[in-house]
Amino acid sequence: NAVVFFYKEILKKQLDDFDTLIRAKRPQKLPVVLNKDEIESLFLQLNSVYRLIARLLYGSGLRLIEALRLRVKDIDFKYKQITVRHGKGAKDRVTMLPSSYSAQLYLHLKKVKIIHQQDCEEGNGEVYLPNELDKKYPTAPKSWAWQYVFPAPNLSTDPRSGKKRRHHLSESMVQKRIKQAVKEASITKQTSPHTLRHSFATHLLENGYDIRTVQQLLGHSNVKTTMIYTHVLNRPGLAVKSPVD
Repeated sequence: NAVVFFYKEILKKQLDDFDTLIRAKRPQKLPVVLNKDEIESLFLQLNSVYRLIARLLYGSGLRLIEALRLRVKDIDFKYKQITVRHGKGAKDRVTMLPSSYSAQLYLHLKKVKIIHQQDCEEGNGEVYLPNELDKKYPTAPKSWAWQYVFPAPNLSTDPRSGKKRRHHLSESMVQKRIKQAVKEASITKQTSPHTLRHSFATHLLENGYDIRTVQQLLGHSNVKTTMIYTHVLNRPGLAVKSPVD
């Protein structure tokens, strides 16, 4: 029994060492951040709905999937705010709706409402609801408030229910369009939709907003996650002049 116990302890230690090795943190890379001129150049290469999505990623600090999952009821034009439902970590949060983009978003929703009305007239118009809310509120799937802000161009059959519905735009469609726009704008930095969120956070800190405010807007549970953006600012270290200058 003593021998068995001895080998069990050795095996347990080896497994613990292996687990520690697997869990070892990868070196943290600094996020890529676009300057304001690069962001404007990127926007100019995008059109219609893709430009609006990109503007919200930068102007509101949204993750791509958070922007695509927005419902009409999540937009508050009066208080200029956007409510992000079930963000990362299944948390809700509130961020700003940029005044500069409010009119564009309002006009976009008017067009989306026409599409929704046409879907309803054709016997469709339903949208997926989370947590089986459609069973509790049978009329909700067709209500305007629950429709996606950025609906897909075509109806599709929902594999979960077999119903014909209009889902939101796919992530891949937006990613491909932004990738193409980056190339057309001659931006050499490795840029993705998430880069716009990084730029949002960094530019807020550059403008003097405190780290806790930025943390709340981004929805980070730990301020240490937000602190990474302080390392890409041009101060205090990079404010020092080189001896050759």
